[in-house]
Amino acid sequence: MTESPREPREPQQPSTRERIQRTAIALFSEHGYEHTSLREIAEHLGVTKAALYYHFKTKEDIAASFFESYANDLDAICDWGDTRPRELDTRTELLRRYAEVIRAHVPVLRFMQNNQAALTRLDRMSVFRLRQRRLHALLVESDAPLIQRMRAWDAITTLYSNWITYPRVDDSEDDIREASLQISIGMIEANAAS
Repeated sequence: MTESPREPREPQQPSTRERIQRTAIALFSEHGYEHTSLREIAEHLGVTKAALYYHFKTKEDIAASFFESYANDLDAICDWGDTRPRELDTRTELLRRYAEVIRAHVPVLRFMQNNQAALTRLDRMSVFRLRQRRLHALLVESDAPLIQRMRAWDAITTLYSNWITYPRVDDSEDDIREASLQISIGMIEANAAS
């Protein structure tokens, strides 16, 4: 008996939860977190507020879900780094992986940048800062000279801030990512050389 060729699989449709998150981040970015209601999110999705409530009780719950995903991705790269030797190749790869996490979460990171006051009240920025500190600890020894510790911190913040806040003219996201990554790697290489 011969097998019939498999039909190509349909791309998986996003779950209702993912659709809510995508719609919410777009509305939060467009109108601001404070000026977006659950009703508006539900209307934009074409669902009832009750259907939205099934997945998220409040818009704070939606915002928290953004951070959980980002935090999980950062934890994964830090977990990987914990199992590797503390050498230049590992540190360079950590920065490359961090750049990919940023790429995956650009809308969330822009939301964080533009809604810091609301996020402070939600106490969600601490999730972000804790993960950055954990990554920093993998990029430089805690007893390294101050200049090396600062370079390692700048390597992290350069990747984040250039990608999220650098004024776009004719530069593509990929060009900005690559330039930011090269600057960050240069900082870590300078630490290795000193």
